[in-house]
Amino acid sequence: MPAERPETRLVPYARLPRTYRDRHIVHSSVDAFGRAHWLLTEQAPKDLDTDPYDALVVTVEDGVCHETYLHAVLPWRPHIEALPDGGFVLTSPRADKDDQQQVQVFDALGRATGTFRVGDGIEHLLADRAGDLWVGYFDEGIFGDALSAPGLRRWSITGEPLWSYSPVSDAGWIDDCYTLNVAGRTAWACPYMRFPLIEVDEGQVVRVRQNPVRGANGLAVLGERAVFFSGYGEDRNRLVDCRLTETSVEPVAESRLVRPDGGRLGRRRIVSRGSRIHVQVKPFTEWFVFDLA
Repeated sequence: MPAERPETRLVPYARLPRTYRDRHIVHSSVDAFGRAHWLLTEQAPKDLDTDPYDALVVTVEDGVCHETYLHAVLPWRPHIEALPDGGFVLTSPRADKDDQQQVQVFDALGRATGTFRVGDGIEHLLADRAGDLWVGYFDEGIFGDALSAPGLRRWSITGEPLWSYSPVSDAGWIDDCYTLNVAGRTAWACPYMRFPLIEVDEGQVVRVRQNPVRGANGLAVLGERAVFFSGYGEDRNRLVDCRLTETSVEPVAESRLVRPDGGRLGRRRIVSRGSRIHVQVKPFTEWFVFDLA
């Protein structure tokens, strides 16, 4: 990492209470309302591939936590996303068969209410405040599954396709949806290989900005400002502060994102929501945040 880059420190955001740390963390996320969620099981994740099982979701909001027990979870090691009504969506990123139902929906009481398929190779799945699901796909799905081929889609919570990306001027096809940010009813994507910043408003591409920042996995947007996080090789912990014009992304400053204590970030999870980039590092018991606001 270039020595001239100053440090930008993350801020503590939400922590899994110690009373739950004897369980296995399968996945964790931060939803459209800023609530942090951990999907926990008594079994090790490697033992979840055979039979349906029960799981516990611990939700932390403003330092207060509550529990939701999920019953009859399909035999996956899923990713979790929360819905506005208190329910949850569990997703398997891979769908090995054309008829595999890899999205499972639960109501606020933890009861399974349905399954459907959205395509193989899920890189990001983020619910918006209305409960629609924005799905960004990685290359193996895009080039191997017709449902995933657009690279970015919006689905209803019952599995109805609501919108899919089509190539637009100055953006082209999506080969891999590296970055997805969903806030309100607006989504921003920054896909491989040209990395344009694509702004989508309720299923319509409203703006494409040319972007010189390559390989970012996190994105924060606020007004005429955007910050990109991560990149290739030595740029893995890079933070690039940019000014947005009508047609372009213009870098203004760079720094190096670090833990609140100044330590380096290792293996991480990233969730981008509006002005915030949420970051979680191993052992995944705590979320940190970078907030443009």
